[in-house]
Amino acid sequence: MSFFRLAEEPLIIAGPCSAETREQVLQTASELKNIPVRLFRAGVWKPRTKPGSFEGNGEKALRWLQEVKQLYELPVAIEVAEAAHVELALQYGIDVLWIGARTTVNPFHVQQLADALKGVDIPVMVKNPVNPDVDLWEGAIERFERAGISRVAAIHRGFSSYHASSQYRNQPNWVIPIELKRRRPGMYIICDPSHISGKRALVGQVAQKALDMGFDGLMIETHPAPEAAWSDAAQQITPAQLKDLLGKLIVRKHVTADMGKATELEYLRQLMDTVDAEIMELLRRRMELSERMGVLKKDCNMTVYNPDRWREIVEARSDQAGKLRLSADFVLSIYERIHHESIKKQLEILDSRDKPVKD
Repeated sequence: MSFFRLAEEPLIIAGPCSAETREQVLQTASELKNIPVRLFRAGVWKPRTKPGSFEGNGEKALRWLQEVKQLYELPVAIEVAEAAHVELALQYGIDVLWIGARTTVNPFHVQQLADALKGVDIPVMVKNPVNPDVDLWEGAIERFERAGISRVAAIHRGFSSYHASSQYRNQPNWVIPIELKRRRPGMYIICDPSHISGKRALVGQVAQKALDMGFDGLMIETHPAPEAAWSDAAQQITPAQLKDLLGKLIVRKHVTADMGKATELEYLRQLMDTVDAEIMELLRRRMELSERMGVLKKDCNMTVYNPDRWREIVEARSDQAGKLRLSADFVLSIYERIHHESIKKQLEILDSRDKPVKD
């Protein structure tokens, strides 16, 4: 079966967080057989935060996955974190491998896995690192490509956060996978709404948002009795719930065949390009004012940063945002970057003027 080929319908990957018992694995697979699931996933080795937790059944579980392939004709995927895992996965005929977030964060481990796969033609999926670093994510992907793996996909599973009030287990930070897609337009990107949400009630909501943004597939943890799962019980759903969820998802297209709508869309894009050009010009003018202010501050022996002035800007722009029905958080995030660049330019002016002039 060919994986990671861009298609109209999203690739659906499903299966339990952990392969707990033979009965649990086979029951899940049998119930998924009649759902449009193209790849069966199961955790064989589980990297847990604390010792003493269930860390997977290892090689024994690989035999169960062999049965899934034979009985239900479902290709199977597992996570690998060590070269020894790769060797066993290949020995037992695993169809697809994925690299977990805790492994992706370590280039040394990623390289060891890439080296173990040299000369092997097998699809590999790379989850984003636990921290929001698109360069680290892309770097892990490149290591497998350089090892000769031609079918590499990315999995967005969200990013760790210390915000206890968040509704998600892992922050989506959608801008990161969007940037990866910009850098690699042909890259197949799958969303893992189970790990992003951390709650089964939110899985469908996150899955729909991913499809709305053009993700190519979904990886959803599925268990016949989620409440009794040995790991990540709160985020898993039953096969019946998965079937219901998939039936409600709206799959959107990247283009439209309606020429009238396509023409209108192109017109709006041209208007947007014009507005963007105006914004760029305004930014140029604002940076010029910052430079002039830097010269004045140097002449008056003033500090570059003025907390009272910055506080005034924050309050004024927040108020303006509300009046214009714009998100205050959005507007302030932009002004924080503008303010940072303005301070940077003024510091450069002070630094250049402080240096002695050479003969």
